[in-house]
Amino acid sequence: MAAGKGRCYNSRLHKTKRLKPAAMSPLKILVASLAATFALCAQAAGDPVAGKQKTAMCQGCHGIAGWKTAFPEVYSVPKLGGQHPAYLLASLKAYKKGERDQPSMRAIAADLSDKDMEDLAAYYGTTAPAAAGKK
Repeated sequence: MAAGKGRCYNSRLHKTKRLKPAAMSPLKILVASLAATFALCAQAAGDPVAGKQKTAMCQGCHGIAGWKTAFPEVYSVPKLGGQHPAYLLASLKAYKKGERDQPSMRAIAADLSDKDMEDLAAYYGTTAPAAAGKK
């Protein structure tokens, strides 16, 4: 025990320094904000189980390996499995609004509700690229 102090330890060794709160720089705030935004976008709001039940219109083109469409022009149809849900949802909404110009997709998206689009995006976002085209 230290003489006359009533302590069993050397107080000089156990003192902690008070740290001043670090001010966040604008760059740190921007990075933190972007990280939070991307984390929220990464979570699909839809139900992947419900989305699987709504894939009939998608499978006719997107579910066939190596499929190329001939309307309105010949091009390879992209696979949906493994795509980022936020990207799929934004794409479907853009087709519905007419911001993306592909006649077949515009017609299909026109009949989808917001919930349908969210469910489809959640389903395809949780499937592996190769498995999405298989039933």
